[in-house]
Amino acid sequence: MNARLDLTGLGRFAGIGERLARAVTVASVSLGRSLLWLMAAIIVGCSVWMLLPLSKGNGTEPVKPELAAVEPAAPGDAAAVASPIAQASAELDRLKVSSQTWRRGGLGSKALVTFTLRNDNDYAVKDLEIVCAFARRDGSHLTDRSRVLADTVTMKSRKTFARIPVGFVNVNADQAKCSLVAARRA
Repeated sequence: MNARLDLTGLGRFAGIGERLARAVTVASVSLGRSLLWLMAAIIVGCSVWMLLPLSKGNGTEPVKPELAAVEPAAPGDAAAVASPIAQASAELDRLKVSSQTWRRGGLGSKALVTFTLRNDNDYAVKDLEIVCAFARRDGSHLTDRSRVLADTVTMKSRKTFARIPVGFVNVNADQAKCSLVAARRA
């Protein structure tokens, strides 16, 4: 008689188990479909990304030297003599940008430049002004952006400036060439 009571009690739980099993089956089918859509979206996204053309100037390779660079002002130039920066300016021929790269930041709208500046002077320099010329893939000029860096580069040394924001850049920009246009003695 005791065994008979246990069977009726299990029968009650069997109905709950069937409903629970049905709910788990529906949930697993729904989860399976969601995972299938997620995997399809990832595969399509990766395929499209891999088919995009590579950018020449957005990597870690050196930038092409044929891009136009901004030349420093001549020593006898009247505009340079009138400027207070020019009176304490450093010799730009002994300052050199030895390596440079650039990449996009800020959701692709800002240019971040990494470059190494070499100072062969017998004195430290500061207030470094750089100008970066941006061009399309075919080499046609787009825009120039400039930035003054308040850092100091000691004499007979080099310093790397990493990911310096130089401003907003055209969406079509593919190459960049940065040049030093002004510096002051420290």
